[in-house]
Amino acid sequence: MKASDVRDMTPDQLDDELLQLKKKQFNLRFQAASGQLENTAEVQKIRRDIARIKTVQRNRALVATEG
Repeated sequence: MKASDVRDMTPDQLDDELLQLKKKQFNLRFQAASGQLENTAEVQKIRRDIARIKTVQRNRALVATEG
């Protein structure tokens, strides 16, 4: 997911996407703990996507409070 894609999302879409990514991260953690995780790079990708979404949400909240 690109940062430009995240910036184009509405707040509701961001919330939904964040929830989906957190569920995916939870499942990946279980797979890693049980030794079933095949693509270890997926964990890092999900973490970065979550960070992108949270960054955009935080920036929007700051802009809303300033103006």
